Amino acid sequence: MRDQPQGKKVRFWHRYRGLGPNVAAISLVSLLNDTSSDIIYPLLPAFLFLTLGATPFFIGLIEGFAESASSILKLFSGYLSDRYRRRKLPVFLGYAVSAVARPMLAFVSSWPQVLAVRVTDRVGKGVRGAPRDALLASSVPIEKRGLAFGFNRAADHMGAVIGPIVAFLLLTWLAADANSPTISEYQQVFLFASIPVVIGLIVIVFFVHEGTRPADGAVHEPIKLSLREFDGNFRRFLFVIALFTLSNSTDAFLLLRAQEAGIAPPLLPILWMVLHFSKVVTSLIGGDLSDRLGRKRLIVAGWAVYAMVYAAFGFIDAPWQAWLLFALYGAYFGLTEGSEKALVADLVPEEKRGTAYGLYNLAFGITVFPASLLFGALWTGFGAMTAFLVSAAISITAAAMLFSVSAKPKGPASA
Repeated sequence: MRDQPQGKKVRFWHRYRGLGPNVAAISLVSLLNDTSSDIIYPLLPAFLFLTLGATPFFIGLIEGFAESASSILKLFSGYLSDRYRRRKLPVFLGYAVSAVARPMLAFVSSWPQVLAVRVTDRVGKGVRGAPRDALLASSVPIEKRGLAFGFNRAADHMGAVIGPIVAFLLLTWLAADANSPTISEYQQVFLFASIPVVIGLIVIVFFVHEGTRPADGAVHEPIKLSLREFDGNFRRFLFVIALFTLSNSTDAFLLLRAQEAGIAPPLLPILWMVLHFSKVVTSLIGGDLSDRLGRKRLIVAGWAVYAMVYAAFGFIDAPWQAWLLFALYGAYFGLTEGSEKALVADLVPEEKRGTAYGLYNLAFGITVFPASLLFGALWTGFGAMTAFLVSAAISITAAAMLFSVSAKPKGPASA
């Protein structure tokens, strides 16, 4: 009886070891890219607020606009990857755009310039996102789909653990006063950010391969870029995702709230690291559980965690509370990110997955911009507590509506 827990642990890791080289390569690229991105991201709110004079509203404008542009582009890149049956090229091009854009933050002197750089960076994300997810889904059978997406998200978040450590070390090394960095000291840190993603481009060229094609040699009629290509169940899922995203404003507000609670700027990257370490652990567990317990259960549980954490952020007034909530916030991502993407693959046939992931990201994109604007406006006009409580209420409503979506997979089990 004593050996049973150890045996379960061995089987758990054995499932991850069997995911294959393509999943490992795609996930390594995600790790490198997020290392690059998260050298910048945890410092950006303080950089904008303290050195460039941007208000919470303008921080929401920058991040909301950037994420919306990314999500809209994912629709077209996903559709084109279905139409031409090519996934790897747009993945490479998307990461290349980000590699060029990120160092440009070292030369900005106003928040509109930051907006331009962030939008360009997110354009790269938009080009690569849907084809990458479709490529990942085609690399594993359905019974390992949640596992594969969970592993990919864990690798992505591990990069976001490494990135803030690098940012913290660079900032403390380069800044004369780490508690009050100057604009040029922030920019020196940003200049290093393209190095990991360039290494990721090399990995794509040599180690990432196109997914397998249907064995029957069938030629599929080109898919149309329309919601009518998908059934009502998938369209309901997209509506619920859009509603939930209305509560899901940029995490820059959480970092700003943590700073208000007393966390000094040099510690913000470490706080960001704690969040992503939580995401790594819970993504590995959540991906496995979504294959075993069902995608929808995991998503509802994750959205409930999100609502609880956001409600609590409205009341924090001490640094320890921010540390605790950021650790709990990671569980929301671990339970939902891989599960949502695996559910998209479950609900549509293989030849439509690029477009389906594009629509999934569009559903996110059409509300993420107004979500950040709404949150910023509520914070500016009525205070942080009101903004956080409104977001929590919207997320609970979306969790209840998710029960109207059927999670029954489409197509053959091996697709």
